[in-house]
Amino acid sequence: MPITPEEPEDGAQTRLEDRETVRLPIQRRPTRGKGPARRPARRAPLALAATVTTLWAAVVSLVPTLVVVWLLHAVDSSGAPAGQVLRLGLAGWLLAHWVPLQTGLGPISLAPLGLTAVAVWRVCRAGVHTARAVGARARPRNARWSPWPALRAALSIGVVYGLCGALAAAVAGHKGVDVSVVRAGLTLAVFGLLAGALGAFTEARGLARLAVRMPTVLRDAIRTGTVTVLLILGAGAAVTGMAVAFSGGDASQIIDDYHTGIAGQVGLVVVCAFFAPNVVTWAASYVVGPGFQIGTETSISAAEVSVGPLPAVPLLAGLPSTPATGWAPLLLGLPLAAALIAGWLLARRALPEDAGRSWFSLLGAAALAGPVAGVVLALLSVAASGSLGGGGLADVGPHSGAVGFVAMLMTSIGTLLATTATKLVLRVRKERG
Repeated sequence: MPITPEEPEDGAQTRLEDRETVRLPIQRRPTRGKGPARRPARRAPLALAATVTTLWAAVVSLVPTLVVVWLLHAVDSSGAPAGQVLRLGLAGWLLAHWVPLQTGLGPISLAPLGLTAVAVWRVCRAGVHTARAVGARARPRNARWSPWPALRAALSIGVVYGLCGALAAAVAGHKGVDVSVVRAGLTLAVFGLLAGALGAFTEARGLARLAVRMPTVLRDAIRTGTVTVLLILGAGAAVTGMAVAFSGGDASQIIDDYHTGIAGQVGLVVVCAFFAPNVVTWAASYVVGPGFQIGTETSISAAEVSVGPLPAVPLLAGLPSTPATGWAPLLLGLPLAAALIAGWLLARRALPEDAGRSWFSLLGAAALAGPVAGVVLALLSVAASGSLGGGGLADVGPHSGAVGFVAMLMTSIGTLLATTATKLVLRVRKERG
């Protein structure tokens, strides 16, 4: 019997449903310019984003001061009232933002730079999160970059932070401590604006765009001067650590004399950690040359040392009692060594661009690194200065003008020498290789 298409052979017959393939619908992602447009993501309101992120930044930077105040009062079996701990903690928090406190001992304006660094970090992060919440980086395709979203975020943070400062000053003022509400509000508003702008423009790629468009000479000068300052501060930190280590017995005795117990001793150590960046900056001014002073009766420099009555602070136990003698004058060569290292790094970094880099451009960056380093060190010296009361402790800190001038000269000389020598050596090696 012939086999017809309508009657397939037994065993070879397959069912229709076996031959059919079930095909599921495939969802394709819409491409740009084709298909329905995506609905734009909803952004958080600027006021809400700035308020939440700024308040969180203020709380995070306030907690360490509250903990320190509580530890210092833990020696008392009855403890300190919560209101007193809050007022003293807020006063210390405002002091970290360079808001002076009027006390019975006189004005206190020496900011603990360790706590200041925490506040700067948190407000910068508030700027990043606020700018991200309002979409400061996102923009339509082929649209020109605009600084206004990041600037609005920074201004909002400044307003909220200023209100926090005014409220903190109103609460911190109590018997024996007086804080100006207006000055606190304005100071923290400027603080929040600057730190928030740093974070907001970083998130919006504004700083990256500025660095790309900046002239190569200026960009290299800023980088080299900053590296020099960081190396000088590192040298100051090393000198401070060695001085405190050599006088560790005196520092321990000062802590024991407070009779505060373990909790109080921990609190004193944390307070010293808050002021450690101040002392590091003082040590940096010492190795640069001009030195620093602690009141009217104590002046410390490599050439002259005059020590008068000092506060009972463990960090001050390592202060020198005599001018630099023996091997100590070698410390004055540390800033020059830092400048030489920075100049060497500048020349090495410019090596891949050697074909299109002129001597004028390279040496110009090395020369301009000096003013950059001088300005940065002078500003740090001002930030690390203040008063610890009236009378003999009304002026504490480095001689900022002299420190900046000497650092500028030493940095310019060192970077020029190192850059020139490194450039010549690398060129000779290149020609021989």
